[in-house]
Amino acid sequence: MEVIDCRRCPRLVAHRETAGKEPPRRFQLWVTEHCDPTWWIDCLGRQPVQAGYWGRPVPAFGDRAGWLAIIGLAPAAHGANRTGRMFTGDRSGDFLFAALHRAGLANQPKSTAPDDGLKLLGALITAACRCAPPGNRPTANELAACSPFLAGDLEMMPQLRVLVALGRIAHDATMRWARARWGHVPRGIGFGHGAEHWLPGNLVLIDSYHVSQQNTFTGRLTPQMFDAVLARAAELAHSPS
Repeated sequence: MEVIDCRRCPRLVAHRETAGKEPPRRFQLWVTEHCDPTWWIDCLGRQPVQAGYWGRPVPAFGDRAGWLAIIGLAPAAHGANRTGRMFTGDRSGDFLFAALHRAGLANQPKSTAPDDGLKLLGALITAACRCAPPGNRPTANELAACSPFLAGDLEMMPQLRVLVALGRIAHDATMRWARARWGHVPRGIGFGHGAEHWLPGNLVLIDSYHVSQQNTFTGRLTPQMFDAVLARAAELAHSPS
């Protein structure tokens, strides 16, 4: 089953599909401009569930031949759930793609819509949960239901060397994937910004605070801090094994 066709979690299906019925005022112009189904078919191959809103599970985005996988939490109700592309159309994405551009991992610093010309270079963005959850909090059962999609993304990257987990939930989901794949990955490896965790297969997981406004607007995560995470990821990926 394709991720965009998944309806396993009733709570998530209801939330993602109703998000566009009464969009915030700042997105009402977007809805007006993008309510033509032909625009969505051209960009994403599917019509929106609600006029102007993607309203489906969001697939991974980026370079499957890349060396870096960035694992997020879940689509934002009025971000990726609206636009249909990971971290596109919200402040978290503004922070993330600006950093990826500075690091040479994106061809432009902005991600506004699926037809904006953005390309990732050596990196893929995926997530622990593919539907926008109420309160940005997927349940344990919802994360478990989504885990095959995360596994599929990571295991289809033959050149993968480094994983960056954005937040504790992404860290935990990545560790569950590693234990399911290799079995002998130690438990109790905790989340910590900048922490490095070596996994089987010569992979390394680096933790980062999530790029949410809650962290970036308060200074808990600064551009300099996230640049350092990406620089360390590149150093590890390109150092001799």
